[in-house]
Amino acid sequence: MAAFPAERKAVIDRRRFQWISFDCYGTLVDWETGIVEAVAPVLAAHGIRKSRAEILALFADAEPRVQGAGYLEYRRVLRRVMALIGGELGFQPSESDLACLADSLPHWPVFPDTVGALRALQSRFNLAVISNVDDDLFAGTAAALGIDFEVVVTAQQVRSYKPSLGHFHTAAARMGAAADAWLHVAESFYHDIAPANRLGIASVWVNRANRGGGTRRSDAVPDLVVADLASLARIMCTG
Repeated sequence: MAAFPAERKAVIDRRRFQWISFDCYGTLVDWETGIVEAVAPVLAAHGIRKSRAEILALFADAEPRVQGAGYLEYRRVLRRVMALIGGELGFQPSESDLACLADSLPHWPVFPDTVGALRALQSRFNLAVISNVDDDLFAGTAAALGIDFEVVVTAQQVRSYKPSLGHFHTAAARMGAAADAWLHVAESFYHDIAPANRLGIASVWVNRANRGGGTRRSDAVPDLVVADLASLARIMCTG
């Protein structure tokens, strides 16, 4: 993956955008902390100690393998991820072990700057969420975000997972937006920046410090790099 600074000066004309879409988990929600806090106690119960980086690497390897085998609801994907992690580490997960990720997901922490940034951005733009998750799982997160998104597209609705393009085609139809009026914001190069590149949609990489261990790497190129969502709100809403 290409190296980028923590922030890079905007090379996009913010006046052209009518819609801003967001990946949810990893971008609005601290999914890496959520993953680690769900998985680490399971491993510990089986006498296994792994670092945060090691747990995220296990997840980043297992999740796309499950998703690439054909569509399953995300709750079932997460169960299979835990089964693969158990197999990799030599233990048989219990029923509660298999359910740990899905059960905890609606409670994964929202980044501290997320809600304020979304409110600022919603004063000027229409907002959408494009997420690799089930509707009921996102509903728990939506309550914590407290934002009424104009469009929400989930994996359950399109029956596929990013980086497949189904999310983006469905979002475009619901938004009624041309590609040049749409900005997509995400943490994952693999899931989000790469498909945005393919479709000619301008993209923002949210390059939070010490993040990115939960997804595969990619050579995709964002149009703008920001250190957090508060920085994005300042760029898009100032002036």
